[in-house]
Amino acid sequence: MSVMALQMSARVSHVRTLPTTGPLSRAGVKFKHILTPGSPQQGGQPATGLLRGHINAAPRPARLSTTTTTAALWKSSQVNGSSSPRARRGLLGKLALGAALGVTTTTLVQCVHTGTFTAMALKVNLDSAQGDWKETKDFLLSLSVKDRRQYHRTSGSVPLDDIPVWTPAAGGSEPNRYPRNEELDQKISLYSGDITKLEIDAIVNAANNSLLGGGGVDGAIHRAAGPLLKKECASLHGCETGEAKITCGYGLPAKYVIHTVGPIAQGGVGETERKALRSCYKNSMETATENAARSVAFPCISTGIYGYPPEQAVHEALATVREFLDAHHDKLDRVIFCVFLPTDKELYLQNLPLYFPAAPTKATVKSKL
Repeated sequence: MSVMALQMSARVSHVRTLPTTGPLSRAGVKFKHILTPGSPQQGGQPATGLLRGHINAAPRPARLSTTTTTAALWKSSQVNGSSSPRARRGLLGKLALGAALGVTTTTLVQCVHTGTFTAMALKVNLDSAQGDWKETKDFLLSLSVKDRRQYHRTSGSVPLDDIPVWTPAAGGSEPNRYPRNEELDQKISLYSGDITKLEIDAIVNAANNSLLGGGGVDGAIHRAAGPLLKKECASLHGCETGEAKITCGYGLPAKYVIHTVGPIAQGGVGETERKALRSCYKNSMETATENAARSVAFPCISTGIYGYPPEQAVHEALATVREFLDAHHDKLDRVIFCVFLPTDKELYLQNLPLYFPAAPTKATVKSKL
């Protein structure tokens, strides 16, 4: 917004802000301002009082660091060619207004580049269910991975670069079930640990039909994400077995959570259960790619209280992922099998080479000839 536009703006403005833990926690905050950037005084000196005003709801939050913000705006102005005294005074006017509203340095600099001035609260409250999940979701999804870290509700996040790529080893006791595909190298990981710590595009939640939280990994994801996850899930009106639905990750390091409902197999595994489990993996990957998520992590779906035998579930998971990547290898950079139990890890280590085999050794090639 230009300096002239700011000067001619209404004295009473309505600013849409995200929920915060501070005084600016309401969706609409009324404030009055009189902005006089660079009003000349005697002797040609610019006015020192750039912003006079008050916020009706409560006292102002703590101001940003004027030194760092001014430096960032100054650098931005040089890039955009606005180095005149009048332009610099306009930047200071924006700085003062932004500081009064708790606008981040990043947002202020973006305003200079784009010509817009959007008041956005510095913090959002992910510990309360009182906020507007839609506004919070839009805000969080607009942030870079680095900027989103300040909103993590868990410590010790694990970036994608720190998750080792699984490397197939040649020479297994069983024949390969699929041929080697070099395009799938570097696309598979086996991670033993907490899925809620993964700082990737999407993690998959082994949910129930209500999508409102439960036990096991489902409960862990909801606790780590915060109560706004349940609010968004409630708007999805449940999920059928084998289907998948996506939400924001909120307080999780992951950008998205893909919720899928696995089959209950306590009475045994038949063709219906097999197809439903495969659909969980396939629909989750399709949902990920439809939302431009290029890295996705799966827990062991249905193998807990749903009773699907892990030694059978691992084959459905690996086969479905292999077939999806064969057809869409360009749409996903990494698929991570996240296991928690040592027995599950061993199952994946034993069976991964069957679905993602290594290149044949020279000795193997000669023996076939």
